[in-house]
Amino acid sequence: MLLEEKKHFTKIGIFVGSFDPIHLGHIKVMDYLIENKYLDKIIILPTGNYWNKKDLTDINSRCEMIKLIKRDYLIVDNENNKYQYTYQILNALNKKYKDHELYLIIAADNIISFDKWKNVDEILSNNKVIVLNRNNIDINSYVSKFKQKDKFIIVQDYPFIDISSTSLRGKINKDYLDKNVYNYIIEKHLYNN
Repeated sequence: MLLEEKKHFTKIGIFVGSFDPIHLGHIKVMDYLIENKYLDKIIILPTGNYWNKKDLTDINSRCEMIKLIKRDYLIVDNENNKYQYTYQILNALNKKYKDHELYLIIAADNIISFDKWKNVDEILSNNKVIVLNRNNIDINSYVSKFKQKDKFIIVQDYPFIDISSTSLRGKINKDYLDKNVYNYIIEKHLYNN
């Protein structure tokens, strides 16, 4: 009897956010997860204007800034940003990438309210969640509330860089931006610059 060959699944991270603008903190998260072999590819998906994010920069401009980040592992998704909830985004991506394992990427500050996310059980039944340490939050105490604890991958040793897109919109600082993104912002006169 022949042993069935184990199917190789590519580990794809799903990084959802406003990315208004994308900054070095976002880029370093992605580089870290790839370099440390947590993931093989990352789909970055800027969200549309909805419930908690109003007056975002045009979605096309945000996608263009992300495309300026030159990384072989990076896939920019500008098709699924119409969805209001993360579970809807993940369901759409699971259909498209059905032969792969999907990992939602969140920072520890998101785990605090993760149990209140829309259809969180559905998210956990179909995906894994990578939680990056931030602000010394006790991630395990929040993860322990879930039945599907094995779906969480906690990254404790990540050296988080505290950069805020909100503060960058108020005062663009090229030290916190990829050079190409900075030039795009200046050229397009984004954020009143």
